Amino acid sequence: MLTVVSKDGTHIAFEKTGKGPPLVLLPAGGGNDHTRWELAGVREAFARQFTTYAVDTRGLGQSGDSDEYSLEREFEDVAAVVDSIDEPVNLLGHSSGALLALNAALLTDNLRTLILYEPPIMVGEHELYSKEVLAELKRLLGMGEREQFLITFLQDVGGASTAEIDMLRKAPNWQNRVDAAHVILRGLQEVGHYRFDAARFAEMTIPTLLLTGSESSPPFRDATNLVHEALPNSRIVIFEGHGHVATLTATDRFIDEVISFINNNEDREYKGGH
Repeated sequence: MLTVVSKDGTHIAFEKTGKGPPLVLLPAGGGNDHTRWELAGVREAFARQFTTYAVDTRGLGQSGDSDEYSLEREFEDVAAVVDSIDEPVNLLGHSSGALLALNAALLTDNLRTLILYEPPIMVGEHELYSKEVLAELKRLLGMGEREQFLITFLQDVGGASTAEIDMLRKAPNWQNRVDAAHVILRGLQEVGHYRFDAARFAEMTIPTLLLTGSESSPPFRDATNLVHEALPNSRIVIFEGHGHVATLTATDRFIDEVISFINNNEDREYKGGH
């Protein structure tokens, strides 16, 4: 693992593999570290065409942490990784990783493209989670019921189906996610307080691909549309019949969409979608 020092002095770790243009990978929340991208051979496929930088976000894997936590520090962490690379970067984030990528894009001039899969942003009346769900998660963590905490989080916040949770439980990184329940909770609360300000992104012309699933919960789909409307150079791809984890349930399509977008972005202007 390599490391870079973030703005507040925290060491952020990432694993570098492959050869080609740089692709920085930010995993979904829920206690995922950089190994999430190893599931279903996603990183291996990307590494055939790109130099991949799979990041451990703050407090997870081999990255450091700090006493005071905020999303802004995580935005700075991502920008530090991007700025440490000596050529323009393609930046891909899934779920909370997409939220980090989107906001980090305002802190760096070293991006070539941006790929965002369902950033968790509250839109209108939608809630990412209810007060009751948050209270239950706090209760489970306080009782040391970390695995049930993670299952509840995936069901009631991530909108994961029973089949999707069963798939995730078989993954080699499941226990690491269980152990990271406290990191999940703090991040969840911060994400719940985040408010999207479209004006901040009005001049962000980085070519951006927005990914969403037709079966994802309304907050994720609406957040994707909100970001699309705010960005002047974006397009949407919908994974029909899939939800928030099409990285695992429609892996080949996910990989193809990302690779095609990166390879073609120089010759196309994106506004519209399908």
